[in-house]
Amino acid sequence: MPRTIIDCHIHCSESKDDALLSYAIANGLKYNLAELFEMMAQNGVEQGLLLSPPMKNGKPLDNKQIVTMCKKSKDRLFPIITAEPSRTKVERSIELAKAHKGYVKGFKILLGYFPLYPYDRIYKKIYDYAEKENLPVMFHTGDTATSSGSLDHARPLAIDVVANERPNLKVVVCHFGNPWLQDTGEIMYKHPNVYSDISGMFVTGARYSRNYIDFLSRAISEVIYFVGKADKILFGTDYPIERYPDAIDFVRSLKLDERDIENILSKNARGVFDL
Repeated sequence: MPRTIIDCHIHCSESKDDALLSYAIANGLKYNLAELFEMMAQNGVEQGLLLSPPMKNGKPLDNKQIVTMCKKSKDRLFPIITAEPSRTKVERSIELAKAHKGYVKGFKILLGYFPLYPYDRIYKKIYDYAEKENLPVMFHTGDTATSSGSLDHARPLAIDVVANERPNLKVVVCHFGNPWLQDTGEIMYKHPNVYSDISGMFVTGARYSRNYIDFLSRAISEVIYFVGKADKILFGTDYPIERYPDAIDFVRSLKLDERDIENILSKNARGVFDL
């Protein structure tokens, strides 16, 4: 285990309406800040990025609550601001980032949860501000936590349009675009400014979980070979979707040299998020 690990994709809330509670229960987790801090300490996780979880009504938790929870962490957690696709919500997201400049570490766009593509003009001001302040924009891609999500709008290849238009914008493809792993590899290969996290890739406890995790390990390793390097891959758990021991073991199962494994667990995220 490296001296420190950075988890670039964490959820948490104090709401009974949190849509991720079912995953927490399945994983035997309490899903609260106290447990999160304890698990981080036990597993060598020095810092993490906190993102709004989805509520049962389909909306993300209010960003101000994310900032408040991060303030309780004594610099163990830093906020990522989720930008919903409306003029008012976009402007509020930017104002909150300005109010906590240097503390907020980026934005998130919820592809698949709204019927909009990443190049929709509603996000222009987010991209403008993020580019100006060198803040990454994280995009949910791939499978959604609810069956009402739009997979057509969650495909990672659409991010190619944004990366073409904004070569100086740091882009993070969340969840490696799963199941569109090769598409994610292609846009990382094509664009110097595109990265991907490997958070929330699997759940345990199902009949074929072990087989699926083995498949993912081989498939992601092969995509990294296609990209040609591992310095764009970021560790994340998507807590409470994955437990730390499982997520760390998964990274260590990748068919990469030890230096790349260590960089995925910490160094790569430090560079992208200025931690």
